Amino acid sequence: MMNEKETLDRIGECRQSSLAGDGISPEQALWLLSLPEDFSPVISEGADAVRDKFRGRLIDPCTVMNAKSGACSEDCHFCAQSTHFRTIAPTYDLLAANKIVEAARAAQQNGTRRFCIGTSGRSLENPTELRIVEDALGRMHSELGLWSCATLGSVSGETVSILKSAGLDRLHHNLETSRNHFPKIVSTHAYDERVSTVRMAKDAGISVCSGGIFGVGESNEDRVSLFSLLRELDVDSIPINFLVPIAGTPLFENDPALGADEALRIIAVSRLFFPKKEVRICGGRIHALKDRHPEIFYNGADGVMIGNYLTRSGRSPDLDIQMIREEGFDLVPPHALPSPTVNID
Repeated sequence: MMNEKETLDRIGECRQSSLAGDGISPEQALWLLSLPEDFSPVISEGADAVRDKFRGRLIDPCTVMNAKSGACSEDCHFCAQSTHFRTIAPTYDLLAANKIVEAARAAQQNGTRRFCIGTSGRSLENPTELRIVEDALGRMHSELGLWSCATLGSVSGETVSILKSAGLDRLHHNLETSRNHFPKIVSTHAYDERVSTVRMAKDAGISVCSGGIFGVGESNEDRVSLFSLLRELDVDSIPINFLVPIAGTPLFENDPALGADEALRIIAVSRLFFPKKEVRICGGRIHALKDRHPEIFYNGADGVMIGNYLTRSGRSPDLDIQMIREEGFDLVPPHALPSPTVNID
């Protein structure tokens, strides 16, 4: 067993590994996740330094819209939109392109620079629905100049090509958790289907946002396994979500209840693991962090989802934009490249 000095020295080695640009190893990540809370401040300092070097002090806000809700055939145990569970989530068909563009415009006025169109269901291959999304994407670019994103379930190569031509900048498709833990939270489709969708988008030259949801009963080994696969897939943005237990879903009764300290440790380790990538804090941060929202940035985050989530209310965008600036950070300029320039000096 290491003494305090040896532990601090090893944390310093992890910090230097990440500052070198390659990121910490899976073994280092697992070790950091297992350390007592007493060591959180020094781990946070390392993540903060890595974010400063490679991502700067600009925060990239995004917003998601639930453009088609409920009636989903899949059984993701954390999701209120599944037909397998009895919840109070709304159910409605895909909204018209005009409605989507109106929501994007409102989000832009609230401070976002990246707008994500979300649709429930296993996939979006219906030609009529696809044309609506195409239309909305094109208008988001031509009328608003927004960076666009879409989360549409599993998609084919043909659909990816169509969406790219329409102006899609980024596809969001979470792996959710490790390959080992996945069958415990989803049984209606295979893990490889998710991996295939990410690979397909990367091969098509579309930026990919892919991460997971934490607090669904996974172990630290599962968390590191997920990070390792995301690194192998070379995704561009890693969204970190925390479980919000929803009445009617299987995870409601057995809420693992991640606390703020554990949630922040996951963020810090993800930054050290992915020094040059976007680390974006998304769903569940209100539930997990309570009043400790500002600490996400000092643990390495450089992106945040503002406004409401797919089926849950979020904080007011004004509060998040104010928080970012009060903490000494600023927003990525609206028309800047999707990712800040990486500093490798």
